[in-house]
Amino acid sequence: MLRFLVGLGEAMVDSSAPVTQISESLHRVADVNGRGSAELIVLSTALMVSVDDGGTSRTAVASAGRRPLRLEQVDAVFGVVAEAEVGDLHPAPGLARLAEVRSMPPAFGPLAQVLGYVVMTVGLALVLQAGWTDLAVAALLGAGVGAVATYAGRQDTAYQAVVPVLAAFGVALAVFLLARTSLDIGVFAPLIAPLVTFLPGALLTTSVIELSTGQMISGAGRLAAGVMQLVLLALGIVAAAQLVGVPAESVLDVAARPLGPLAPWIGVALFGVGVVVYRCARPAALGWIVLVLYVAYAGQVIGGLFFGSTLSGFFGALLMTPVAMLVATRPSGPYPFVSFLPAFWLLVPGALGLVGVTQILGENRNDGVASLVTTGGTMAGIALGVLLGLSIGAAGSNAARRLRGRPRD
Repeated sequence: MLRFLVGLGEAMVDSSAPVTQISESLHRVADVNGRGSAELIVLSTALMVSVDDGGTSRTAVASAGRRPLRLEQVDAVFGVVAEAEVGDLHPAPGLARLAEVRSMPPAFGPLAQVLGYVVMTVGLALVLQAGWTDLAVAALLGAGVGAVATYAGRQDTAYQAVVPVLAAFGVALAVFLLARTSLDIGVFAPLIAPLVTFLPGALLTTSVIELSTGQMISGAGRLAAGVMQLVLLALGIVAAAQLVGVPAESVLDVAARPLGPLAPWIGVALFGVGVVVYRCARPAALGWIVLVLYVAYAGQVIGGLFFGSTLSGFFGALLMTPVAMLVATRPSGPYPFVSFLPAFWLLVPGALGLVGVTQILGENRNDGVASLVTTGGTMAGIALGVLLGLSIGAAGSNAARRLRGRPRD
């Protein structure tokens, strides 16, 4: 039982789930297996589990968070969690299931993942109002970054630390050099979209969720990690700007060149397809993930029309969360957290934060501080929207069960 709780908690941490959710799930599993007195300490990089065994306390400690899982693995992990919470999966077979999840081969090969990254890059560029030339540049740079990221993901952790800086430097150098030619190219979309895999939007949003639910250590740790990721990316951009001789803050000075009102909506679908392939989600989950992305984006657009850009993420998260919970009830639907992650990336608080940090490092501190304040407000809005959406979704699920005559959880 002790090994199962540790293995399950480690898998959930590697899935990037909020520690509040991990702690609640592990307590349910312990309780249904007659270990309701289990003591749990869950952090974003480690966990400690202690259970009483006939008057003797047994404790296990494990590090976690260093082996991030693919979306198909995340989906399988939450399937194990769902069965274990209601007592349908006992510790011994549960450990075997977790081992199977860890050894799952990727649903897509390296070449397909790189192509998926290109599609994801083009989709985000469309959402960011890119023009035709911007899309071509973003796609080419996305292919390079996708190949580097796919290769680096299979290497030692020490090498992965320098990848964001090198990727940001290479992308920024190419974009700034092209901007000095006769090409009619914007800067913002071709610069931000190829770096999508390094933008810590989900990490920053999860940190705010944890801070707002009292998990101060994990929340502060994730927030610091997200800020450091932004700093690393901004250093690469600033270095490229200094080398080329353009101001780094010019990423906001070039007007967008939208292709039309439908372009961002097409971009949402492309983004979803790219995420499924690059992050290796189950192919059957594609339609559901795209649906949640559309709901999130529609909520963001509607919220932005009435309440401004800072609060737009709140409405996107508020609408997408119950839909993600509803999708999870369908036979081919992924578990909610699998739908949440792509939506977090689409709401791009990480992109706003990157612009703010870049401006500060580029000595445009007033605009940089304003961008960071906007980023903080956006992250808080998304976190609040998720929490409220979870409450609405849970209330709807309980009401549906009562109508069907089933007991509440």
